[in-house]
Amino acid sequence: MAERVRVRAWGSHGLHVRTPHYLRGRTGVIERCLGPFPNPEKLAYRLPAEAQTLYRVRFTMAELWGPSAENPDDTVDAEIYAHWLEPADAP
Repeated sequence: MAERVRVRAWGSHGLHVRTPHYLRGRTGVIERCLGPFPNPEKLAYRLPAEAQTLYRVRFTMAELWGPSAENPDDTVDAEIYAHWLEPADAP
């Protein structure tokens, strides 16, 4: 079974963030692990960039758009770094 995760709902004031705002706070499933890459949020500021694991996470349209989703079972995949993800059952 695929691992369910939630995208952290962090703000992004003044940061070079690679996580789309509309995904924050939403729950999806890890579709696959893409491996470690230097953190682009640090690279943008020429700071030392530790490696972060990048995941492809799948979301349903129902999760993203609720009752207004035209095709609720359709999906969208997004590539999100590990530090933006938490277990879906986290408080």
